[in-house]
Amino acid sequence: MKFTLSVALSPLDQLAELARTAEECGFSAVALPDSLFYSETTSASYPYTPDGSRFWDENSPWVDPLIAAASMGAVTTRLRFYTSVLKLGSRNPVLLARQVGSVANLTGDRFGLGLGVGWSPEEFEWCGAPYAERGARVDEAIEVLRRILDGGMVEYHGRFFDFGRLRMAPAPARRVPFYIGGHSAPALRRAARVGDGWSSAMMTLDELRTTIGRLGRLRAEYGRADEAFEIQAVCVDQFGLDGYRRQAEAGVTDAITVPWMLEGLGFDAPLGRKKDALRRFADEIIGEPGEPLSADADAPGRPTGGTNS
Repeated sequence: MKFTLSVALSPLDQLAELARTAEECGFSAVALPDSLFYSETTSASYPYTPDGSRFWDENSPWVDPLIAAASMGAVTTRLRFYTSVLKLGSRNPVLLARQVGSVANLTGDRFGLGLGVGWSPEEFEWCGAPYAERGARVDEAIEVLRRILDGGMVEYHGRFFDFGRLRMAPAPARRVPFYIGGHSAPALRRAARVGDGWSSAMMTLDELRTTIGRLGRLRAEYGRADEAFEIQAVCVDQFGLDGYRRQAEAGVTDAITVPWMLEGLGFDAPLGRKKDALRRFADEIIGEPGEPLSADADAPGRPTGGTNS
């Protein structure tokens, strides 16, 4: 199992030092959240809290995750970065392909693209994208991104996106992995069909087991059961060495964690206390000698064995 640090809602002036410390401590990656803006009112409920409320407000700090990845990549050498997850539905995929390709190149191919549809109608509409048929539109956008990022002269003629032959150079030297987020049935099918992995929001271990099993069956249906596939999980009820072992046994390959919150500290805790929490987590969990839980930044995702039955 690998370990990824989430820096969601941390003050922006802490990000570079948190990345440096995470790399020193043996974390595999940093997960970067995405939010375009805070709308005073919203016409949809946030899907990942029990009551549908947002756990941030208009004063909470956010940064564009692609810019954050480039900035943090400049002060590290091994640490990877991925969006968890970027809202694709409100973005133009041609423009996004240029941005992703730039980040991949500037970080030495240490970037993965976590993708979701997006939940807020306001984010779609106020950015000029239709909320209706968002799933089908995102499916096309993923195809556009993959074609452009894989390099060479490409064209696309779809229902939602249409362009003649173009090329963006330089293409990333290594294929940018796509991690698909979302808990709905369409999101899981999308992850199984086109994803290099799946990224969860907050789930219990039982919920993760059920979902990982469903993903395994779907991937078998698509003929992808033997391909490497990451399971990036935010598990809300399993912590400590035994808890992470249970996550690994359930099929989690990459545990997303916020060590200072496990110690009762908030998003805006002082930088020094956050760094101390990272080091304690590394000593107690990542650095446990002889245990198969150490982070490995170079290890590819393994197939979710045992989940296809």
